[in-house]
Amino acid sequence: MDIRFLESFVAVADCGSIAEAARRLNLTPAALSQRLRTLEQDLGHSLVMRAGRRVRPTASGLAVLDHARALIEGARDLRAIAAQDEPAGQLRLGAIATSLTGLLPGIIARLRARHPRIEYHIRPDSSVNLYHGVIAGDLDAAVIVRPQFPVPKSTGWLTLREEPLVLLVPEEAPGTDPLAIVQNHPFIRYDRNQWGGQIVDRYLRQNTLKVREWLELDALDAIAGLVSRGLGVAIVPDWAPPWPEGLRLRKIALPDAGGRQTGVLWNLSGARIAAMQAFVEACRTPARGP
Repeated sequence: MDIRFLESFVAVADCGSIAEAARRLNLTPAALSQRLRTLEQDLGHSLVMRAGRRVRPTASGLAVLDHARALIEGARDLRAIAAQDEPAGQLRLGAIATSLTGLLPGIIARLRARHPRIEYHIRPDSSVNLYHGVIAGDLDAAVIVRPQFPVPKSTGWLTLREEPLVLLVPEEAPGTDPLAIVQNHPFIRYDRNQWGGQIVDRYLRQNTLKVREWLELDALDAIAGLVSRGLGVAIVPDWAPPWPEGLRLRKIALPDAGGRQTGVLWNLSGARIAAMQAFVEACRTPARGP
C-alpha cells in the first residue's frame, strides 16, 4: 500500500473536497481520484462519498481515518530514524500569529539553507493551544508566549524576544503621560483569554488603572488598526515586525510595565530529535540584517 494514497485520502477527508485536496497535494483532481479508487480497491471498501457539493468519508472511511493518520506519521518517523544523525523528516511546528510573520520565516530560511531534507507542517493557533499541543506530542515545537508557570522537564524553552508593553495611541492624540492617556480615552483590550492579554490585565490591576473598555479581541494587528483609526488606545506587547503598513499611531513606553517573552517550546525526545535540535540551533542563530 502506497503511503501517498493514504495521504490523498486523509487530505480529502480534511478538506471535504477533491479539488481542494488536489491543490494542497499539488495533484490534478483526476490523479487524486485515481489514487482514491486504487486505495478503495486495495481495502475492498468505499472510503468517500458525495454529500451535495462536498465529499465526506463513508462509515468505512471514518473507521480507518485515524489509523491512516497514524501510518502516515509512522512513515515520516521512519524517514527521520533512517537518517540517523542527519536532520530529516517532517517537523510539526506551531506558531502564534505575530511569530508567523515576524520570527518564524527567518528561522525556517536559515534551517532550510543548512538542512534541505527537513519538511514542515505549521499550525497557527493561540499560545495556550500550542502549548498543550507540544505537551501532548501533537507538535514537535511551537513559538509561543512564555507561560507564567514552569514548563515540564520533558520540554525545553528558549526565549527569542523580550517584548515590553507599550501604549498605542492615535498619531494625533494629545498628551505624553501614558497613565493619564489610558484612563481618559476609550480602551481596546487585548483578550484576557490569551497569555499576553493576561499580562496586560495584570499591569492594569497592579497600577489600579480604571479604563473605559469598549472592545476586547485577540488580534494584535487588528488592535493596532483600530487605534490608527482613532477608535481608542490599547496596551500591547511590542511584537516583532512587520507591523501592518500605513498605521498612524504612536508607541509610548510604560513605566515599570514588564512585558511578555516570545520563544520556542520543544520536546526533548522523539523520532525527529535530530531535526528538532537543528531547529533549535537555527532559533539560537541571530538573524542577519538586510
